[in-house]
Amino acid sequence: MSDAPLMLSISGARGIVGQTMTPEITARYAGAFGSLLRESITDRPPRLVVGFDGRRSGSCLASAAAAGLAAVGCEVTLLGITTTPTVGVMIKELDCDGGINVTASHNPIEWNGIKCLDSDGLAPGGRESAKIIGRFQANQVDRVEGAECGRIGHVDDAVDHHVAKVLSIVDVEKIRAKRFRVVLDSVAASGGPAGRRLLEELGCDLVHLHGEPIGIFPHPPEPTEANLTGLAKVVERDAGAAVGFAQDPDADRLAIIDENGRYIGEEWTLVLAALRMMQRRGGGPVATNISTSRMIDDVCASFEGASVVRTAVGEANVVYGIRSNGGVIGGEGNGGVIIPEVCFIRDSISSMALILELLATDGRPLSAIVDGLPQYAMIKRKWDLSLVGGKEAVRGILKKIKKHWAGADINSSDGVRIDVGDSWVHVRPSNTEPIIRLIAEAPTKAAAERIADEAAAVAGIG
Repeated sequence: MSDAPLMLSISGARGIVGQTMTPEITARYAGAFGSLLRESITDRPPRLVVGFDGRRSGSCLASAAAAGLAAVGCEVTLLGITTTPTVGVMIKELDCDGGINVTASHNPIEWNGIKCLDSDGLAPGGRESAKIIGRFQANQVDRVEGAECGRIGHVDDAVDHHVAKVLSIVDVEKIRAKRFRVVLDSVAASGGPAGRRLLEELGCDLVHLHGEPIGIFPHPPEPTEANLTGLAKVVERDAGAAVGFAQDPDADRLAIIDENGRYIGEEWTLVLAALRMMQRRGGGPVATNISTSRMIDDVCASFEGASVVRTAVGEANVVYGIRSNGGVIGGEGNGGVIIPEVCFIRDSISSMALILELLATDGRPLSAIVDGLPQYAMIKRKWDLSLVGGKEAVRGILKKIKKHWAGADINSSDGVRIDVGDSWVHVRPSNTEPIIRLIAEAPTKAAAERIADEAAAVAGIG
């Protein structure tokens, strides 16, 4: 048995390829999902789509996922290299009962994973995720025999459908008239084809970095400032560039560089997209998690009828917040924006279109738009669980923080978030990596550092 982690959570399954994420494990996890669907769909075989995010291990594991589904009697359509939101779009387009994208999102190349989606293109909620995980762990996979096995087919136009839906939500001619020069880093993964198609349709002059989905990342794939220095330099040196965009491997997250080569970052993606949506809709609920910057609250405060719904971390939780409140947009501070009109999955393609429409409508450069909005400083830290006492130590860490700030505003819906005056700090274990995260925000960097340091010291993880 390997000591490599296999992460099982509301975000799906992720592991190290060849150790805890193998074709056998993938087929069993997919089979558990398909078996659960067969319990509720009894008059015909369940229909599903399967894609992968472009990693070299993806085609092998996607084939295994398809085989696992077919082995329990599901009909499967393979989509090839596909962004996670594209899988969501194709579930609705092909009238399917669910789908799987083989992806480890922003995790390094040695990782891969399985993300399940239901018939609405939604990540299953906590209860359904627990059922899938329980079946997988107990090996409760209802395999069929002979003629009952499902068939496996292919389609190759998934990108066309996704881009068409995104184009339908923005003023295409207004954006085309600006002829924006855009630098896009697709990290040699699934976002390249869809990103290129979208920007060409919007009349942009595209400089495409790492646009071919060859599956070998040219830099660490998480779209953080440290990993996007190459993109920032290209934008800075190109006097005509209006914006730089960076996708993660499955293209559900987007980071932004302004026209001067300044890293705007992931927290701004939802803020800018929501600003444009509020301008178009004149208000409405916005759902986001409790780790996301309060900049979104400031944007909503400027529009009558706008409000912020806070949820636990995780796409499924944010989607529940959108749907239960009639939200017009939602997302997370990791660069993930959800536009219900396109799909209920974080989508870098929709995000780029909305931000370009904001630039076309506002008329100011991106730097001026950003500088004109309220500013906060955010600190993000993380520690390997093995360095802080392991998974079993997390409960004690959270208990110490709550005790220390017993008189403060405490939110325990996901880890623990403490609001103290105009600052806050959130400590929680990750759903997708064997780490514990600490995020703090305040009006100044010094204040954010102080509350982050205080929380780390109290928790004994500093």
